[in-house]
Amino acid sequence: MNTPIVKEVCVANFCEGLCLHNIANGNKDVEIEYDNEESIKPDESNYPQQVWRKSPYGNFEVNVKEEIEVKEEPIHIKSVEIKLEKEIRIYEEPVAFTWESLLVKHEQTHNEDKSYQCSICDKNFSQNCLLIKHQIVHAGKKPYQCIQCNKTFTRNSYLIIHQRVHTGAKPYQCSQCDKAFSRKQDLIKHQRTHTGEKPYQCSQCDKTFSRNSHLISHQRTHTGEKPYQCSQCDKAFSHNTTLIKHQRTHTGEKPYQCSQCDKTFSRNSQLISHQRTHTGEKPYQCSQCDKTFSQKTHLISHQRNHTGEKPYQCSQCEKAFSLRSTLIKHQRMHTGEKPYQCSQCDKTFSRNSHLKSHQRKHTGEKPYQCDKTFSQKTHLISHQRNHTGEKPYQCSQCDKVFSENVTLIIHKIMHTREKPYQ
Repeated sequence: MNTPIVKEVCVANFCEGLCLHNIANGNKDVEIEYDNEESIKPDESNYPQQVWRKSPYGNFEVNVKEEIEVKEEPIHIKSVEIKLEKEIRIYEEPVAFTWESLLVKHEQTHNEDKSYQCSICDKNFSQNCLLIKHQIVHAGKKPYQCIQCNKTFTRNSYLIIHQRVHTGAKPYQCSQCDKAFSRKQDLIKHQRTHTGEKPYQCSQCDKTFSRNSHLISHQRTHTGEKPYQCSQCDKAFSHNTTLIKHQRTHTGEKPYQCSQCDKTFSRNSQLISHQRTHTGEKPYQCSQCDKTFSQKTHLISHQRNHTGEKPYQCSQCEKAFSLRSTLIKHQRMHTGEKPYQCSQCDKTFSRNSHLKSHQRKHTGEKPYQCDKTFSQKTHLISHQRNHTGEKPYQCSQCDKVFSENVTLIIHKIMHTREKPYQ
């Protein structure tokens, strides 16, 4: 055996070099086992002991797969498949190679020498075996198959990662919050939530993102690209998640269920908003009057009372409204639409509140009972509107209605911004 050449290098490709050394020495059908007690099989004489002792790897085994050509003395051998039983940790320390050629091969991973070029896409590789692995992608071959679900993969490493879906293994653990992941790249992405690192920058607006996928999605706001199209109504979306949510309008799927009242929703955000009806939580506060709301949309609508903004305009009479729902109700005055129908007498109404009041004539329900007395008939009439729901006083600017004229006058002050009380 040649004298080992020792040099300060990383051990990233140590396993491959050692396995190739073993096979080239005649052990073509290899299965290597290494544990903490330094037992080496099948033949210790083929391995430099100082290399094994310095290896940061735990238990691993090597099996023989496809044929590839190994340089030095050209011989055809089967490719090496390494199955690791625990996470690989890379250390900077002296590592010995028994062949100088293996050291040269390893050092190519640290410099610009990539002499093996793919004839199809012109990519360059530092080792022939890496080129062969890459060419499998072009050939469309997927020789590695999952024994549980029959999915196939171009590389054994992809298969190993996939198998964690079945086993539930999550070998990559975050040191800051104890979350664990099945893939190393998922751990790296997660760690950015702790460090705040955002390495992906938009070239048009300089926004930065922690993930490349987030950058790609963001760039569609500049390009207007909408690659995700609904097969049922031809609507297109910039994000796949938005398409999935939209498709539920066709399927009627409502996968999000309230644990307290069993109502179901098509979106998780709708469920969260609904749950506030049970908890009473109102996290959205108006900065001008301190009123709080359970939903952000309700806060936005309320703030228009302060700003006077009326973004919803009637196309027929040019009246404008602060709420879309108020515009819809108003438009029924023009169209004559009465979508709310009584199930007992077929009368129709433009508003649901009017239907409910009407239905009490059939049921005889009188939910409003009053023993109050009044000195003036006008006061009684005004009071009775609390029971009947009648609101004869309408605002000419926003179409809101009130049961008392004085309430209408107070309301109009919001439009004029008059402050008569000093």
